[in-house]
Amino acid sequence: MSVMSRPAPRLVIVVPCYNEEEVFSSCLTELRNSIKEMVQDNLIKKDSFLLFVDDGSCDQTWRCIREACAEGECIQGVKLSRNEGHQAALLAGLHVAGQHSDAVVSIDADLQDDVQAIRRMVKAYCAGYDVVYGVRDSRQTDTWFKRTTAEGFYHLMALMGVKQKFNHADYRLLSSRALKALLNYNERNIYIRGLIPLIGFPSLEVRYDRGVRIAGESKYPLRKMLALALEGITSMTVAPLRLIASLGFLICILSLLAILYILLIKITGHTIAGWSSVVLSIFFMGGVQMLSLGIIGEYIGKIYLETKHRPRFHIESVMENGAEK
Repeated sequence: MSVMSRPAPRLVIVVPCYNEEEVFSSCLTELRNSIKEMVQDNLIKKDSFLLFVDDGSCDQTWRCIREACAEGECIQGVKLSRNEGHQAALLAGLHVAGQHSDAVVSIDADLQDDVQAIRRMVKAYCAGYDVVYGVRDSRQTDTWFKRTTAEGFYHLMALMGVKQKFNHADYRLLSSRALKALLNYNERNIYIRGLIPLIGFPSLEVRYDRGVRIAGESKYPLRKMLALALEGITSMTVAPLRLIASLGFLICILSLLAILYILLIKITGHTIAGWSSVVLSIFFMGGVQMLSLGIIGEYIGKIYLETKHRPRFHIESVMENGAEK
């Protein structure tokens, strides 16, 4: 796959924020310094900026963003009308950033992803790559439970047939044409990590060590991780439906064998009266049916939401050049 070199881009760093008041000042300082250093080194254009997206926070996150926008020339803000979730907030930021940029980097506000990797992403962009994945090379700073469940999440997604980069979350660089291609996906139930590989275009991995969250609590506990996995699986693959079909076929084969066995012992006169096998089979089949109906219902629910064509987010206000719109 051939790539062509590019000039320094106008870069926008998109930062989704939900109740990040405790970490905002540190995040702002780190990213603003990174922008200034890259401008000084002629890696990016002088009009590059940070774009913070407030995902309906309950704390003072939006106030912090407004104050930062009023004080800094390279800072802009977007406020969603309500909490829509990380993926929708990120998509909202990408929509706004795509109107003003040559390349976009997305990163979480907790700064567990190494900010210094942005320089390598920009250099990869200048070398001609359209998608640059930030891949976690080490997660030793995470707890055993967090590390195990996170890696289990990626293995589960791969098992279900979802094509995504292992240990890659939402830390990446997209060129303007890659971003435009991503925004052409109009589904309501979005899983951006799974959509990016579908875009194609030349891509590269940038590896880094995951750091420690500097303050506050993780916005992705086990409950949200499971919800994200369900969203990713049901929006990216029909593997669970095929699993149900395979399970039904297997049960039919076992049932046929059981019928032959019952007929055999009936003919030979070795029938033993008992209710255990009957009760167990009823409970087993009942459980399989309920599970199957639940999975099918989840897909039907997704279809129901998609057919409504409701907007994925509403922007309440935008901070640009120190003024709120």
